[in-house]
Amino acid sequence: MSAPKIEVDGELVDEGTRVDTDLRLARLPSGALMTVPLVALRGVRDGPVVWLTAAIHGDELNGVEIVRQLLGRLDPADMAGGVLAIPIANVFGFGTGDRYLPDRRDLNRSFPGNDSGSLAARIAHLIITNLVEQSDLGIDLHTGSDGRSNLPQIRADLDDPETAELARVFGAPLMLHSRLRDGSLREAAWRMDKRVLLYEAGEALRFDRRAIDTGVAGVLRVLAHLGIVDASLATPAQVEPLVSRRSTWTRSPRSGIHRPSVELGDHVRRRQIIGRVGDAFGAEDRPVRAGCHGMVIGRSETPAVHRGDAIFHIAELEPDPPPA
Repeated sequence: MSAPKIEVDGELVDEGTRVDTDLRLARLPSGALMTVPLVALRGVRDGPVVWLTAAIHGDELNGVEIVRQLLGRLDPADMAGGVLAIPIANVFGFGTGDRYLPDRRDLNRSFPGNDSGSLAARIAHLIITNLVEQSDLGIDLHTGSDGRSNLPQIRADLDDPETAELARVFGAPLMLHSRLRDGSLREAAWRMDKRVLLYEAGEALRFDRRAIDTGVAGVLRVLAHLGIVDASLATPAQVEPLVSRRSTWTRSPRSGIHRPSVELGDHVRRRQIIGRVGDAFGAEDRPVRAGCHGMVIGRSETPAVHRGDAIFHIAELEPDPPPA
């Protein structure tokens, strides 16, 4: 059977070809035209279409590199189905190193958008109409924010068996059942009956080699599992993902200088000391204790903290059984 139809700017993409284009978005105050880059790869056989999005938050760069590496490895002449990719969704924030758009809107709270609304609504509409509507499922690539780093992890609706299986195939260290957020790409896609994996890894404004390598390998495993690419392109996962149904933030007990004592991926037990916060003079020091049994999946990398700041993100896991 022939590959599914994929259109770019109203034109049908030929089987076995790649099309690079720029979607017209808006003009800057200077008069220069701002566009959103899109790459479409249409295979030569029937199969599902997967979309990839990165830099929905303009300072989250790991996903941009993940998509770049993937596009360099995919040959539409050897593919089934197709892949649609927007490697830089928030082109405004990407250019300035900013999470948000110029009007301070969060693009990932603006879906499904519309073509006559705010700047965020217009970008969201472009993504929905050019990627989501033409695809069967998506992988949305993110990093930590606000000075935090994230362990590579998949966040998804693990109550859906097909989504849970794709999350397992991706092969990140952790699968976290995650509720839908109003206005997010994942929520809008869910309303369109599209499955989505949200990949979180690393921190904003910098490349993290582990985050990138895990992301590239995970996407290739999903594409191979779906039959879009040959299985030879995918490598076996290094770990069997752990599953968590809930996560909590541990907050700073005081204002001061934070010194963590655990790393991303470490397993901790409830009440375990996982860091300390003290003043700058060595006169007062308070322990930071884990609020649950689990795995550290996020950590603040900013030493100066205020009382109540979120400094450790812990995915809750069942405690190990006591020794026999």
